Amino acid sequence: MREYFPLLFTGAVTGVFTILFVSAYVILKKRGEAVSFDRNMPDGEIMKRLLKYARPHWKSFLFVLLIMAASIAYDIVAPLIVGEIEEMVAGKFELSRLFSIVAVYVCILIVSMVCTYFQSIILQKTGQKILSALRLDLFTHIESLSHDQLNEIPVGKLVTRVTNDTNAISMMFTNILVNMIRNVFVIVGVLSAMLILNYMLTLMILCFIPFLVLFTVIFRAFTRRVFRTVKDCTTDINTYLSENLSGMKITQIFNREDAKMAEFLDKSRALKRAKNHQMFVFGIFRPTVYMLYIASVMCLLYLCGRSHITGFVFLGQAISSKTLVSFYSYISKFFNPIQTLAEQFNQLQSAFASAEKIFSVFDMKPELTDEPDAIELEDIKGEIEFRDVWFCYNEGEWVLKGVSFHVLPGQTVAFVGSTGSGKTTILSLICRNYDIQKGRILIDGIDIKHIKIASLRRKFGQMLQDVFLFSGTIRSNIVLREDSFTDEQIMEACRYVNADKFINRLEGGLDEVVRERGNNFSAGQRQLLSFARTILHRPKVMILDEATANIDTETELLIQDSLEKMKNIGTMLIVAHRLSTIQHSDNIILLSHGVICEQGTHQELLHQRGRYYKLYTLQYEAKRTALGQDAG
Repeated sequence: MREYFPLLFTGAVTGVFTILFVSAYVILKKRGEAVSFDRNMPDGEIMKRLLKYARPHWKSFLFVLLIMAASIAYDIVAPLIVGEIEEMVAGKFELSRLFSIVAVYVCILIVSMVCTYFQSIILQKTGQKILSALRLDLFTHIESLSHDQLNEIPVGKLVTRVTNDTNAISMMFTNILVNMIRNVFVIVGVLSAMLILNYMLTLMILCFIPFLVLFTVIFRAFTRRVFRTVKDCTTDINTYLSENLSGMKITQIFNREDAKMAEFLDKSRALKRAKNHQMFVFGIFRPTVYMLYIASVMCLLYLCGRSHITGFVFLGQAISSKTLVSFYSYISKFFNPIQTLAEQFNQLQSAFASAEKIFSVFDMKPELTDEPDAIELEDIKGEIEFRDVWFCYNEGEWVLKGVSFHVLPGQTVAFVGSTGSGKTTILSLICRNYDIQKGRILIDGIDIKHIKIASLRRKFGQMLQDVFLFSGTIRSNIVLREDSFTDEQIMEACRYVNADKFINRLEGGLDEVVRERGNNFSAGQRQLLSFARTILHRPKVMILDEATANIDTETELLIQDSLEKMKNIGTMLIVAHRLSTIQHSDNIILLSHGVICEQGTHQELLHQRGRYYKLYTLQYEAKRTALGQDAG
């Protein structure tokens, strides 16, 4: 029975660690970090979708696997060479043979190092190509989402998906997958060499494998849930930062810095707890694998020491000094890849958790898509018709109720009414930012659902109250990265809308730097730049949504002059609260609670003495009172 002492010792050690590992599982479960074996997305599906991006680069991966075989040869052959040298030193020493063995060892080592270098370079370049393709597809998909869908997703969450999560996946292609394959090959190669050298000692080492598999299964259950929590907390904190850094002025104005700091600390602590749980899980697994390695080494030394001292034959096979030295190296090379696999498995779980987040965005089907038979618009006249249009953002809460009107080509039509009456919604529906529930919207007699969305939107130019300028220059904000426009064309558009007056005063002119959101320009200047941007792209229909609000009187006069010029370009749709700015419109439509109450020219509506007349009278009296107070 004494010869079986190592196996009994192994069983006792692994049994103790099994109890510890299962106890850790119970502890985490009681902490509320229960490990769920039900994953949001199966690993097989994740790998299938990720490998789609690796497939175009299969030649690079194949080449890496080939040079990897040469580097693996060192791990398998080196212990045998060391064992030969030890046997030679202990027995008959031959200097020439020693030189030959050392030369072979050095050659294998150099080949392994060179192969490892090229493997790393090729993987990094290939991984960056895959990462670039993934990010491009993700950003393109986000661009295809509807306004409604984008409103539901915090900007910080999308930023995290495109940056942090794609980086985690990049690590999988550049490091994790290939090295995991390498480590598997090393383990198989080492086991084969050990079986050839002494199969009974190898079987003793294999007694540790069932426990290792058990620990790995439990560890795998921990990591996916923990990494999901880490990703969620990271996304939460990025979303919070994105929103609150943009709104920092409001926080400072209302003196809410302490309250916002407290919220940030709560989110930061949640991320810290998630990270601690992650380290706790991994901190248990790796020492457990290391203890299995130590136990196997102790068993080997015990058997070899007893064989050397007493001539003991382990299960029918003698153990020589060469076998001892080689097996000692092989055990290290057997367990080291397993420990590395554990670490890489840790990173793989992180990559899979990131992939789940990314594919959750990919799986959001765009609500607005082209019909199979959608047509491309070559040109339009600008005729617009609403036929009994019903629309709601939330089911049952109708914003538009049976709205019908007809806009002839080249007409200027204004929409007025109280806040929430549906004015801006009408303009959004014309560009098909949303789909209507009932009715039809026609452009030149064609239902907009039968027109390709990109083709439809190219015919419209939108000028909104809240002008968005990108970081860059005035030129880049006007042309929107379309390089076909010349400086002469750009300045012609600027002169047309009176934007040239302030641009010519700037030191940089068209190349003047635009800071984030254009905060180094006034509201009126930003509005004039949006007019120039619209005119340059030659739209057939122009949409102005409160484009003259919140600007000074001098700039308003410039904008009014610009609007008069722009009326000659094509159809113009205007939403305005200031009735003085729309008096010369061909048709004015008054909306109330999603229904058209009145429509006609300015004079016609005044003559009717209805709601429009009352609204105009109120604004006129308010303006006269304000002027009287200023005079006083």
